[in-house]
Amino acid sequence: RPVVQELAFSPSVLALMTIAIAAGATAMSHVNDTGFWIVNRYFDISVKDTFVSWTCMATLIGFIGLFLVLVLGLFV
Repeated sequence: RPVVQELAFSPSVLALMTIAIAAGATAMSHVNDTGFWIVNRYFDISVKDTFVSWTCMATLIGFIGLFLVLVLGLFV
C-alpha cells in the first residue's frame, strides 16, 4: 500500500503536497525540458540566453509555489 494512504492525510493536505511536488519539479527544469526548446525556437534566442532566462523563471516559479504552499498550509 502507498505510504500516503497509510498516513491518512486529509484531501486538502494531499492537494498541498501535490502542489509542493509540482513546484519542486518545475524549479528543477533544465535543457532536457521540451518547454525550454519551444521557448528557444519560438523567440529565436540563443541557447545561452534561453538557459539564463529559463533557469531564472523556473526557479522563481518553484519558490513562489513553495511559498504559497507554506502560507496555505497555515490555514489548513
